[in-house]
Amino acid sequence: MDIIEEKTGAKGRYATSVDGHTGEMTYSRSSPQLVIIDHTFVPDELRGKGVGQALARHAVEEARKGSWKIIPLCPFMRAQVMRHPEWQDVIQA
Repeated sequence: MDIIEEKTGAKGRYATSVDGHTGEMTYSRSSPQLVIIDHTFVPDELRGKGVGQALARHAVEEARKGSWKIIPLCPFMRAQVMRHPEWQDVIQA
């Protein structure tokens, strides 16, 4: 699953398209070391295909590469963080 990043100033999103449908995870950068994930959207056509999980995993990998922390305001991302204790290194409570 290819995930692209689009940035506009302090805001951005990770997105992937599968079978003509696009899922996304949006974020805001509050500082060079801190990203707030505020929304995840996966259309009904892609539910159960791991799209949301792939977006969450990608956000964590990007945070590790960039040495920043994530504040998971989005309920989906918060739930993923609770399911993945190994992500705690990049999560700011």
